[in-house]
Amino acid sequence: MGMGAGLGGLVAACGGTSGTTTTTAAVTSTTAAPASSTTVTTGATAGREIKVGFVTPLTGPIALFGVPDQYCASRWVEFAKPGLVCGDGQNHPISIIVQDSQSDTNRAAQVAGDLINNSKVDVIMAASTPDTVNPVADQAEATGTPCFTNDAPWQDYFYGRGGKTDVGFKWTYHMFWGLEDITGTFADMWSKLSTNKVVGGMWPNDADGNSWSNATDGFPGVLPKDGFKVIDPGRYQNGTEDFTSQIAQFKNGGVEILTGVPIPPDFANFWKQAAQQGLKPKIVTVGKALLFPAAVEALGTLGNLVSTEVWWTPRHPFKSSLTGETCQQIADDFTKRSGQQWTQPLLHYGVFEVVVDALKRTKNVDSKDDIIAQIASTKMETLAGPVDFTAPVQLGTKHPVKNVYRTPLVGGQWIKGTAHPYELIVVDNVMAPEIKVEGALQPIV
Repeated sequence: MGMGAGLGGLVAACGGTSGTTTTTAAVTSTTAAPASSTTVTTGATAGREIKVGFVTPLTGPIALFGVPDQYCASRWVEFAKPGLVCGDGQNHPISIIVQDSQSDTNRAAQVAGDLINNSKVDVIMAASTPDTVNPVADQAEATGTPCFTNDAPWQDYFYGRGGKTDVGFKWTYHMFWGLEDITGTFADMWSKLSTNKVVGGMWPNDADGNSWSNATDGFPGVLPKDGFKVIDPGRYQNGTEDFTSQIAQFKNGGVEILTGVPIPPDFANFWKQAAQQGLKPKIVTVGKALLFPAAVEALGTLGNLVSTEVWWTPRHPFKSSLTGETCQQIADDFTKRSGQQWTQPLLHYGVFEVVVDALKRTKNVDSKDDIIAQIASTKMETLAGPVDFTAPVQLGTKHPVKNVYRTPLVGGQWIKGTAHPYELIVVDNVMAPEIKVEGALQPIV
């Protein structure tokens, strides 16, 4: 991961035969030290160890999502070092076990099963696209294990797992934005520039691509209502190396706006080929692939003025419920410890905040029913934004279904920076006015 030293006691284990056991590749386990009488002033008696699992893509095609997760886990360990006084009045040592999904859905399910059945975690967490979140949540639901996740559009998470609006799930809860946020944000961004309103969509044959391209609440279903025409060349497979066919269709259709949700390596290939073949859209607003500074820097000059969704920045007006630090303070600390530019998946920090809040209210830590009941009644502020599962459940609100709370989404653009080659600024907040706009969307020249 290249995270450097100083990130707590996280030590990756390696060796063995890849794909045959969950101890291969990056597997991280850290136990917070039990509390001593000098660190706990509550007079709480010592309770049993509580195990919390976390699944994240530390390696593979979507590893950029996992870049800050070693940092997040280290901060969680630091917070939990004195132990955690739960609703039973006892002070419990906390063990945090991190598993690498290797950016593979089958692997994510495998390591989640290992955490549940072998490590015997009390709670499991996950983040980083439906490819990671959904298989982990499915394992948790099947085994009756409390689970909290973020960083997957809520429709992908909920309906993609067979969720029914009037029933929901028992063991799995989630916070993140949805398709209504991404389509509303992108359409509003694009309407602020003069174009022919012809949009080309780069949607892969995966959970995100199939969701974003669906004919009901995806881009092809929503954009025509706002006067946009969609050119959809069909689903392509992740890992595709030749995008000549898609580029030709976009050129023939007169595309001036390019969108999609490709993985970073695929967009890099596509965008370089597009430049070589003369495709010159005025606006390029792409999810997933353009979230990360490293991915944009890898494009060289072709990264200037591309735009994307923004679900977290250091300027977001939220604080950590664990330490009281602001988003800016967390971002600065991440850069200080890792030497890297801040990145949006620092939002993953919030999953442990919700778990901690729930455990503090859990009177019987041996009862998974009690733990999930406390997660289901969570109402709090986190570094990722507010979450309130006590709010009325209604589609179109922040609490659209039982198991989901929507977090803010805005639009951003990468501009040439001072401290870094490119910096991300907010250019549209139509779906989240509580987030400040920092500049106007500029066309690609």
